[in-house]
Parts: sequence; C-alpha cells; structure tokens
Amino acid sequence: MDATWQESAEVCADVAWQARAAGNSALVLLAPEDVTDPGPGPVIWRTHRHLYLSALRYDFRCRSIESLVNQVLLPELNADPYSWALYAFARLGQSRSDGLAVMERVLNTAADHPKTLHVLLHGVWLGGLLPGRADALLALVDRLPHGGEDDPIAQFRKASALRALGRFRQAHRAIERALELLPSGELAVHADLVREHALITAAYDLTQLPHPGGKPTSQ
Repeated sequence: MDATWQESAEVCADVAWQARAAGNSALVLLAPEDVTDPGPGPVIWRTHRHLYLSALRYDFRCRSIESLVNQVLLPELNADPYSWALYAFARLGQSRSDGLAVMERVLNTAADHPKTLHVLLHGVWLGGLLPGRADALLALVDRLPHGGEDDPIAQFRKASALRALGRFRQAHRAIERALELLPSGELAVHADLVREHALITAAYDLTQLPHPGGKPTSQ
C-alpha cells in the first residue's frame, strides 16, 4: 500500500506479462472502468491502471490505451509518469509524431526509470514511420543502466535501430548479445530475436546485390 509509482510499475509490468503468457490476462480479470474510475482508493486505482494498460501494451492495442488514459483525471496522471509513458507508447506506436513530445515530457519527469524507458523504447520500436526513429531508439538505450549492455530487450531494440541505419555488423553484434543474455524459457521473445537476426542478414544481403554498374552497394 506504500508503493511508489516506480515500484508499482516494476511489479505490475512483470505481472501483466507473466499473466498474459499463462493465458490469464489482466484484460480478462479487470475491466476498463478499473482504469477510469477512482474505485476504492488512489493506490489500488493506480495498480489497476498499471496492470490493465500494461496488458493492452503487450497486445499492441494503442488506441485502447489512448482512449482510457484520456478519461483519467489529469492530477492523477501528473503524479504517475508511468501512465504517461504508456500514453506515449500509444501515440508512438501509431507513428504519431506528437508522441515524441509526450516522450520528452516523460523523460523529464521519470529520471531514467528503467521500466519507463522500456515502455518508451517499445513505442518507438513499434512506430515504424516515426521521424528519426532509429536515432531515438539508440538514445533511449543509452539512458538505460550500463547503456543496456546487460539487457537482452535493449540489445534487441538496438539491433533494430542499427539495421535501419545500415550498420549491419554492429546490428549483428547487438542481436547476438541479446540471444546470449535472454533467459531460457522465453520462447516468444526468442522467436522475435531470431526474426531480427534474419532481418539483419537479409538487409545486408540486399546491399551485396550488384547495381547496374556491376558493384555491390555495401559499405
């Protein structure tokens, strides 16, 4: 009951992920009203909000997040940067450039809280048409503890950014490190990492195709 917003975010994000993996999603156990209505008190309300919005995030239901957050009282949101980060995720994930402004607001208030940075990373990664997407991903990874070097998801996002920038050897190193760091049993995430590895290889192979002048395009 005395949890800070940071502690709530850390627990609820992991609980929502594990529940989803077990087929027991917060979206089944809670209702949208648990996000929008104050209910029994501010701490429980925040817990419900973190659980439900995190579950929507993992399902990439950006418009649902946006709609619900727009119904939460502004003073409540201003005391909870993690919910603002989830709103930023919703805007960024739809490739809405105004999501970048929301992201900057979160970065100014969340003090590089790792779980919050991961929400923003997820949104920028999902927003494939965002301007400056690759550079934004790399900048967010750099803000994580130790520059994300010990974080498989951060290395996964980094690899995606490096691939987009055409830095294929660095991208390969990042995704290979992600595969080494990923805990056993994370089968769905492992599949995503393997897919990224294949995308990097395919993108590199395309640069080796000769142009009409007869030379490959690779660096």
